[in-house]
Amino acid sequence: MTAERGDPTALALRWLARREYGRLELRDKLLRAGCDAGDVALALDALVAAGYQDDARYAEMLTRTRVRQGHGPLRLRQDLQQAGVEATADPEINWLVQAQAVCQKRFGDTVPTDAKDYARRARFLAGRGFTGETIRRVLAAGRERDFSAD
Repeated sequence: MTAERGDPTALALRWLARREYGRLELRDKLLRAGCDAGDVALALDALVAAGYQDDARYAEMLTRTRVRQGHGPLRLRQDLQQAGVEATADPEINWLVQAQAVCQKRFGDTVPTDAKDYARRARFLAGRGFTGETIRRVLAAGRERDFSAD
């Protein structure tokens, strides 16, 4: 443990006072700060036992944040896996409505004008982490047009 930083429990509590952290993320951050791996493991166990660190609470916070940022279920699942947290998405989230709102914010109320525009919108939504089925349903309004002639 580094003398100028203090013990890992105090350091972790200081970080947890600002925002939620997953256990894996907090462990990595403490190790980068120069804390001993054994001390970090003991500190994390104590923080979990005291209720200061909770992966389920972290997953809820991350889910709310990603939805507010306009990301889809695939991106959310990836972020949760990266954080070492069990990937359980909120069943209350209507991903179709979420994708429609993201698409409308980016492109307005217009429908795709041609195949190139349709593909651009589909790539945008895919990059945000929405599934192919959701993307097709959101962009279905533009399907009435025959893009094969382009």
